[in-house]
Amino acid sequence: MTNSNQQIARAAGTVMFAILLGQITGLIRGVLVAQTFGASPELDSFFAANRVSETLFLLVAGGALGSAFIPTFTGLLAKDEKNSAWRLASSIANALVLILIFLALLIGFFAPQIVRFGLAPGLADDPQLFSLTVTLLRIQLISAVLFGIGGLIVGILNAHQIFLIPALTPALYQLGIIFGVLFLVPSMGVYGLAWGVVLGAVFYLVIQIPSLMKVIAKQQLSITNFHLPNFKDSNFKQVILLMGPRLLGVAIVQLNFWVNTWLASQMQSGSVTGLYYGFSLMLMAQAVIAQSVAIAAMPTFSAQHALGQQDAMRSSLASSLRGIILLALPASVGLILLREPIISLLYQRGEFDSNSVQLVSWALLWYAVGLVGHAMMEVLTRAFYAQQDTKTPVIIGVIAMGLNVLFSVLFSKWFASIGWLPLGGLAFANSLATAIEATVLFIVMRKRLNGIEGNHILRGAIPALIAASAMALALFYFLVYGKNLTVWFLVPIGVLIGGIIYFAMLFILRVPELSYIVNGVMRRLKRN
Repeated sequence: MTNSNQQIARAAGTVMFAILLGQITGLIRGVLVAQTFGASPELDSFFAANRVSETLFLLVAGGALGSAFIPTFTGLLAKDEKNSAWRLASSIANALVLILIFLALLIGFFAPQIVRFGLAPGLADDPQLFSLTVTLLRIQLISAVLFGIGGLIVGILNAHQIFLIPALTPALYQLGIIFGVLFLVPSMGVYGLAWGVVLGAVFYLVIQIPSLMKVIAKQQLSITNFHLPNFKDSNFKQVILLMGPRLLGVAIVQLNFWVNTWLASQMQSGSVTGLYYGFSLMLMAQAVIAQSVAIAAMPTFSAQHALGQQDAMRSSLASSLRGIILLALPASVGLILLREPIISLLYQRGEFDSNSVQLVSWALLWYAVGLVGHAMMEVLTRAFYAQQDTKTPVIIGVIAMGLNVLFSVLFSKWFASIGWLPLGGLAFANSLATAIEATVLFIVMRKRLNGIEGNHILRGAIPALIAASAMALALFYFLVYGKNLTVWFLVPIGVLIGGIIYFAMLFILRVPELSYIVNGVMRRLKRN
């Protein structure tokens, strides 16, 4: 294995570990919050208010800035233009702080109007919930400023091949909320949860400062390297121009979330919370399955594209997609069939009652349907970014999210008309729109690469479908005959049965990926 591949493997392993740690910490956070508040109107207010600060961060300093600043900053460092790189970083940092503070103050001032007309009109019908949502929104705006600075530092550290500390920041954010639940909520109620978000943002930022100071010291930078925003600087203007397409894409995605919150706030009490928990559980599976593969694959895609190795990129992308399908299908089936016992096991205690379980499990059912699409899209978008193309996935994403908004309105009304909980229609709209987006991305990339070895992907997808069907059948009968079992037995035994059936079928069908894993384990055992 070459040095570059070893470096990529180590970075991928680091990120994978951090993602898993962050997901576990987030799960613990979710359990504690659910136990304390259940699917209550107060928690609906908190999640609705949190949507504003999250949108502000993502628009100004999240994915948009990361996709624009990091390539420019890294390019300057690669060309040994250290002073220009750090002048850019300081200019962006100062501009970021000024913009975020201005927007936070503006949004805080107009918070009542934002809640009433743009975010959650259903909550505005209750004067107490309306006042609560406005206050929670204003508190959490502080976190957007802290996240913005922290997000920029993540980019700087990653550009210097520092991955562990930045990758641990989501776990630190979750720890702040956990602290809020355990130590602030008992005396402050749901306000303690909002201050926990702020504390988590402080942790997110502070943990990175020692690493940043080491980088600055190693680079032997002086105060002359740091500047106020310079709008005439070509590098600064390049970052602003590159942010445009990505900014539009992030805005459209966030608009969809706002529409869902707007619609859910007018549904049964607890619907906003039900959507949040259902989507979070689906994303946990997606993160473990897809993000680790995508993050590990993107440097390889980038190198292959830079070297003009189209055949190699086609093969790498096909193998990545095939692997994603093999992992995402059983996860989707498992979440669909075991959703109620999983949610009961994780959350049903304290204020989280059986009604809360039904709301979250109904949302999770329809989100889990789209897990394969979400996972494939994670890898496909990385392939476009590796080709230095941010416009195509953004254009496709804008169209897909527009469909998502339309589907959300139509499906929620349809579900309600046939006697189903309408929040399921919102989740199904997301899954369908994501599947369409992933399909279009696949078609465009296939044309661009003159094929993506479709037969190779199909030879993996067909056995996966057969194995997943056998797994679904086994789990169905297990749930029928084991319905009287406690969830503490039902969930682990169900997961074990599903896993054994699925991988046994893959083994019988001679799927090569399984043989690679088994042979690798056997070689390690023989060495030991």
